[in-house]
Amino acid sequence: MAHPLDAIMAIHNAFRLDMKMIDAAALSAAGGNGGLALNAERFRFFNEVLAWHAHGEEIAMFPLVEGVAPSVAEAYERDHRGLDDAAATLEYAVSSRSPLDTARASAAFKFHLDIHLAKEDAHLYRIIRERVPIPDQGKAVGIMASEVPQERFPEMVAWMFPLLGDQDRENMTRAFQTVMPPERFSMVRQLIEKAIDKHGWAELIRRISTLV
Repeated sequence: MAHPLDAIMAIHNAFRLDMKMIDAAALSAAGGNGGLALNAERFRFFNEVLAWHAHGEEIAMFPLVEGVAPSVAEAYERDHRGLDDAAATLEYAVSSRSPLDTARASAAFKFHLDIHLAKEDAHLYRIIRERVPIPDQGKAVGIMASEVPQERFPEMVAWMFPLLGDQDRENMTRAFQTVMPPERFSMVRQLIEKAIDKHGWAELIRRISTLV
């Protein structure tokens, strides 16, 4: 059975991989290979998802940490504000249509994001795992999930699942099963199947037989 926080670790991995690809594309554009407009659109959606995730942490996870480790979450909230600034810088660089400025801003954003996610995984979420009751963790994950606007949920699934490995796909799917009513999860199941290739779907069914 997946731990409630495994879904958070999965989306962190999706952020890492997508930002790696965005940064590589920005560097390629700076080298004169084009593709800046397409990369800009990808980053805009990436940043929307990241903002939903960060706000969910601030209203759901940070209060849990504050209850068992006072003042720890403060530094992570400052990280979020730093990411806001880095994202704004990257958005400005993209809007200026400067491949060089975009590559520089993308590299800076990726550096900050990678360090922030690594700290959360190793420290913040470790505290939650070890000190917060599992039912409270599950409730917080549900609150975070509710931060995604319902009309944008299909886009998020289509973005996220191709980025995940088999284990992360399983963990995320089980998390959806846990927090969603059956009729809602039935629709999400279809979105997941559509988002990944046949091999990936077959592997997910092997891991979660109730998907059949």
